[in-house]
Amino acid sequence: MARITVEDCLVNVNNRFGLIHLAAKRVRQLRKGAEPLVVCKNKDIVVSLREIAAGKVFPVNREDENSRIEAIREPISEELPEQTAEESPDEVQGDQEAMPEEE
Repeated sequence: MARITVEDCLVNVNNRFGLIHLAAKRVRQLRKGAEPLVVCKNKDIVVSLREIAAGKVFPVNREDENSRIEAIREPISEELPEQTAEESPDEVQGDQEAMPEEE
């Protein structure tokens, strides 16, 4: 059985501190029911390290993540109807029937 080493994982992660955080986050995901991306019968921490060494789990840069979020938000904001000054949420009433008061 091949052993997983920190050096194997550091090829895909910049530093040991980032490696620990990435592995811990993946362990939490595995414990919540996420499917492992590699086939092995080890504990969650070893599975997460094997996934990192295989390049199947990797850190995401915040700038890249923010740009993807902005790209997703742009089309949604165009589709929303504009609210006029005459319409306020308090004044808009649906088809609600008056319920009789019980005595």
